Amino acid sequence: MFIGRKQELDYFEEKYTAPGGQLIVLYGRRRIGKTEVLRKFAEGKPHVFYSCRELSDLKQLEAFSKRILSAGSPAAKYISAFKDWDSAFKGILEMQTDNAKKLLIIDEFPYMCKGNSSIPSVLQILWDELLKSQDVMIVLCGSAMSFIEREVLSEKKPLYGRATGIYKMGEMPFDDVVQFYPSYPNEDKMLAYAILGGVPHYLRQFDPALSLHDNIIRNILTKGCVLYSEVEFLVRQEMREPALYNTLIEAVALGNTRLNDIYTKTQIEKSKISVYLKNLIELQILEREFSVLSAGGRAAGSKEQAASTRGLYRISDNFFRFWFSFVFPNLSDLETGDVKGVFINAVLPQLNDFASPAFESVCRAFIRKKNRLNELPFRISKLGRWWGKLNIANTTESGTRKITSVDSEIDIVAVDAQSLNYILGECKFRNAECDCADLDNLMKKSAIVKKDAVVKYALFSKSGFTQRLTARAKEDNSITLYSLIDIIAT
Repeated sequence: MFIGRKQELDYFEEKYTAPGGQLIVLYGRRRIGKTEVLRKFAEGKPHVFYSCRELSDLKQLEAFSKRILSAGSPAAKYISAFKDWDSAFKGILEMQTDNAKKLLIIDEFPYMCKGNSSIPSVLQILWDELLKSQDVMIVLCGSAMSFIEREVLSEKKPLYGRATGIYKMGEMPFDDVVQFYPSYPNEDKMLAYAILGGVPHYLRQFDPALSLHDNIIRNILTKGCVLYSEVEFLVRQEMREPALYNTLIEAVALGNTRLNDIYTKTQIEKSKISVYLKNLIELQILEREFSVLSAGGRAAGSKEQAASTRGLYRISDNFFRFWFSFVFPNLSDLETGDVKGVFINAVLPQLNDFASPAFESVCRAFIRKKNRLNELPFRISKLGRWWGKLNIANTTESGTRKITSVDSEIDIVAVDAQSLNYILGECKFRNAECDCADLDNLMKKSAIVKKDAVVKYALFSKSGFTQRLTARAKEDNSITLYSLIDIIAT
């Protein structure tokens, strides 16, 4: 069953119905579901779908020719393969489509170019001289993101400026992920997302008929299952120095998020670390996060802003974070079959804490969605997480007012374009209800906002809210409470 990806399918349908030639480049990391989206889009349309393999140029041309010729080309009566790539690409025009747009999808296009580096030039000339004026749609798809960006999309390359559409596909959003496990309790839907992220290949490894805990045990921690070796396989496939990259990712998974902390933990040369981290960001395994107010917030030039602009590194792929948090450190025990022991002693006690960053991300996406639907009290211009130094006023026993500077962070900060309206939010993925103390703590952090700004407060809770806090929110329209069911039902 195909789930989600409405935005991607709508995009391709719009391009398909547009007049004239269309040359679309679709790319994204492996396992993200590009092929499934293209196959779904092509359903019911006359098309040629060719999946490139790592073949010699001659064998690739023969295989591609068979796909083109089998689409109703009259040339199939006389030849079994085209003599060159120019003729093969022109063959798409001979497809029998009953006046529909001629659709050619080339999956894993980089493999085709690997065997013959002149193919982008062949396509460029053919597109400029013939295909762009025909009712044809060509989709070039690839998982080698650096190749696509460097050899297809970059300036000075043959196909630069020819694409009529460029789509970089990311993970599925939380709203789509929950559809994979319709019978799960809301908490387990959130945990499944925190563990697997929005990668369809990973999500399909879980059996929705099994409990979340059983799926973790059987389909991640057990040697021989797909997800047990998935991360090691991808790192070896994408990286030249897998041991070094494993060390870096593990360091970030253990909470070393600043560049200097990563260096201290790994002892990898500083001159090399930045390059390796950049490669991991390009593969969408890591991301560099900046405090939301670092580029023009409260007090430009202040120490907290200077610190925040350096950014923090975090693992953006949920499954990589889970694997390096629980599988990688316990490989010796897992290899010997102590699966339940690792789950009970290492995974289960930390599961809520592990899921907290993913819950925060879902809550920010929830606010972003409400902003898109105009369901917030003002239009948001900036949205993200804030961290830095916070000056908090406290009154001592003698009545003296004392200002204390402390390191602090806020899970959600949303600001309008003029920095006159703020939403400050905290996200609690724990087994206890949120209480007034959580709200009071959040309100103290309003010291980060501009003077005379209007501040609204939002609390997100897995386990709900106490009666005292609920009553207080009813009396104060600056306070909004969101439970897990509110987020999932939206």
